[in-house]
Amino acid sequence: MNENIFKRNELLAGKVIKGLESRNMTGYYAANKDEARKLALSIIGKGSSVTMGGAMSAHEIGLVEELKKGEYDFIDRDAMEDKRAAMLMAYDADVFLSSANAITEDGVIVNIDGNSNRVSAIAQGPRKVLFIVGMNKVCDDVDGALKRARNVAAPINAQRFNISTPCTKTGSCMNCKSPDTICCQFLITRFSRHKDRIHVILVNDNLGF
Repeated sequence: MNENIFKRNELLAGKVIKGLESRNMTGYYAANKDEARKLALSIIGKGSSVTMGGAMSAHEIGLVEELKKGEYDFIDRDAMEDKRAAMLMAYDADVFLSSANAITEDGVIVNIDGNSNRVSAIAQGPRKVLFIVGMNKVCDDVDGALKRARNVAAPINAQRFNISTPCTKTGSCMNCKSPDTICCQFLITRFSRHKDRIHVILVNDNLGF
């Protein structure tokens, strides 16, 4: 990575972390994927029960593969036949893994969900929520974060799942009411009432969508 981009990301991450701290959330900066994975595992702790939404960023840093090795009680939704049961188990887990569709420079986290299991677990239930967030998802403000979530993350995810929505054809949000829409619930996390519950690792890389 270009040295100037690295320095910019480091400085910007510091700003985001201060914003998170002011919102009763904890932020960290990882210089690369390996550092992010090691940091995540230290926050999770061996023996913890861990589950997740569809966090591509956690896969990309090698975290999910590490969690499956046996030192953690990983609830693998993809391996379970009863998906609803797997989703419900998330609410009593020690740690819920997620990414963010976008995060603002002052620490507000924005997510959009279709089934809403992810945003509901972020809001309430698991003892800890751990976000893995690439620096590509940092936006100026909530308006910019919502635009990114709707016009970047949502169309890519709809295309990834081969869902028949207008955005899969146009590449941007059409504010649709399609039966297949994945933009059912919008969650803006601006403060955590419970200290030490929400942790955010900002990674010096482009992760997820």
